[in-house]
Amino acid sequence: MSNSQAEVEAPAREKRQSAPDSKASEKQRANEPKKPRGRRRLAFFLAVLLVAGLAGAAYMYWFAGLGYESTDDAFVAGRAITIAPQVSGQVVSLDVNDNQFVHKGDPLIHIDDRQYVISRDLAQAQLATAKGQLAGFEFAAAVAQKNFPAQLKAAQAQLASAKAALTRAQSDYDRQVALPKQATTQQEVDAATAALKQAEAQVQQAEAQVQEATPVPQRIGQAQAQVRQFGGQVGQSQAQLDQALLNLSWTVVKAPQDGWITKRNVEVGNYVTPGQQILSIVSPEIWVTANFKETQLQHMRSGQPVTIHVDAYPDLTLKGHVDSIELGTGSQFAAFPVENATGNFVKIVQRVPVKIVIDSGLDPKRPLSLGLSVEPTVTVK
Repeated sequence: MSNSQAEVEAPAREKRQSAPDSKASEKQRANEPKKPRGRRRLAFFLAVLLVAGLAGAAYMYWFAGLGYESTDDAFVAGRAITIAPQVSGQVVSLDVNDNQFVHKGDPLIHIDDRQYVISRDLAQAQLATAKGQLAGFEFAAAVAQKNFPAQLKAAQAQLASAKAALTRAQSDYDRQVALPKQATTQQEVDAATAALKQAEAQVQQAEAQVQEATPVPQRIGQAQAQVRQFGGQVGQSQAQLDQALLNLSWTVVKAPQDGWITKRNVEVGNYVTPGQQILSIVSPEIWVTANFKETQLQHMRSGQPVTIHVDAYPDLTLKGHVDSIELGTGSQFAAFPVENATGNFVKIVQRVPVKIVIDSGLDPKRPLSLGLSVEPTVTVK
């Protein structure tokens, strides 16, 4: 057989061999069980449900979520009062412990008060001395109001008497001088002259006394001024006593309000000074400060309800309301505010603190420490 004939017969043999194989595969496919049409319908139905669920989720996210504003930049805030002594001294008694709840007026620490007791006693003695001196000058002023006018009248009467004596002495002298020498003696003339000079001297003395006693109002005013001076000393001594009593009362440092003791850094035996921070008191009143973006404030108003989730207690949900929106962004009250009027400007979305008051949901067994992270959601529509 030639090569060309072999090439012609080869395809024919392959065709005859493949024919039985194709028939066998057709029979095998015919014998296989057909898939029910119900499965295809179930798959289609599930696909429709999946698409509907995704659409619903998108609606809730994009449309229903427009009525709420939330932020994770929020924390628990409150009032923490720093306690510092107002006098210096050694701590002799510590009356509170860490995290203890105290009421207004409860003693916190006692400072050694011995030096302040001495200062009080000294101030009391000085006050008593000043009051005694004041009483003496008040008596002198009362006496002066009566004595000085009387002294003036006495001096005026003495002057009148001296003038009368001068008139009589002048008459006697004139009479002696006018008499003839045979009718008088030189001794009598000398006596009349001496009496005249003495009377003149007495008049001058009386006039001086009148002049000295004349400024009665001024002399009374001087006495009253001394009363006022020592009255001021009494007031000064009273003020020193009041300050000593106040310092003595400050040796017992008391709680200015109700709250919990925190950040205690004082022990018995420590020497404390005025203004030194020894502890803090956290007030029971707390709220939430939420820093919302400025783009979230369009529909936010005071009084809107808020749901608050606490990171520390995932199962605790608090209810509250928007109290107020601070009139200033966080960056505006920073230590170094941003100066946008110089250099290049890059716009940054600002955050504005919003105060949220807690209305309900607090658990006394799970206190909220200041600074805890929370996530408030405000219903704005």
